[in-house]
Parts: sequence; structure tokens; C-alpha cells
Amino acid sequence: MGTVFYSLPHPVRRRIVRIATPTYTLGSVVLVMDADRTRLLMLKQPPGKRWSLPAGLLNRREQPIEGARRELCEETGIEADFDELVPATPNAVVHTNGRWVDNVFRLVRDPETTEVIVDGHEVWDAGWHPAHDLPEMTRATAKLLSHYGLGPLAEGDPADEPPASA
Repeated sequence: MGTVFYSLPHPVRRRIVRIATPTYTLGSVVLVMDADRTRLLMLKQPPGKRWSLPAGLLNRREQPIEGARRELCEETGIEADFDELVPATPNAVVHTNGRWVDNVFRLVRDPETTEVIVDGHEVWDAGWHPAHDLPEMTRATAKLLSHYGLGPLAEGDPADEPPASA
């Protein structure tokens, strides 16, 4: 079977691979926190009532750090230089069920001096929240934040433990 595949013209082989293999959507997320990492900037976006993070899908041929910078500015009005956006650890979070990959960056800002501007259409509200007491958030946001020890699904959080049997 392999010889037949490799005897096909390259454009045909590429098309077969793209059809037959799983694809992932790529996005960028920015964790905007104060220097002490005690407060996190979160957004409330349509259509839900739960909070999320500054994030969005990458444009074709856009680098993850460029997408992070663009989305941050579009959603919050915060401008960041490329050297201020530091790759988080882990830098990429793979969501296998939804088949997307988030490239995650950290940005340090002072909540007292940072002006956050929301347009009311793409973002309804923005707020700085204590890292130890985050508001109700989307499931995807909770899963992402758990990789950084934050939110209700973070390891060791009592809300993530199974109920005690009677």
C-alpha cells in the first residue's frame, strides 16, 4: 500500500493526508497577572455569563505571539511589546476533545495603572480577580488554568476532589 501512496503525485498525497489525519485549530491565550501573580485579568464575552481569558484564533500564517498580542489589544485595549509576552510553562495546551491547541503567554501588568477598554460587543466586561478566588468561568478556561495551578480544576483544589462516600 505504501508504494502506491508514494507513487501518487505530491499534491494528491498531501490532500489524502489532510483528509485522513486529524487537524487542530490554533489559538493564543494571554494570562495577564500582576507582578505577584495574585490577580488575574478575566473577560466576560458573549454569549455566556461565565468568565474567560484574552484569547483568539490565529490568522493564516500568523505566529502565536503575534496572535496573542493582537487578541489582547482587540479585546482589552492593552498594548504589549513582543518581549513582554513571555511563553507560559507549558507554552502549548492541547485540547484533544475539542481538537485545538492554545499557545499560552504571560504578561505582567499593574491592575491599578492598567487601563482596560472593552467594546461591549466582543467583550462585555473585564475585571481583575484574586487568583485564589476566581469567578465562575467557562469549562475550557478552567481546564486551561488548571495547567498553571489556578482555578477550580487546579490540583489540590477541594472542588476537584470526588465526594466522600457515605
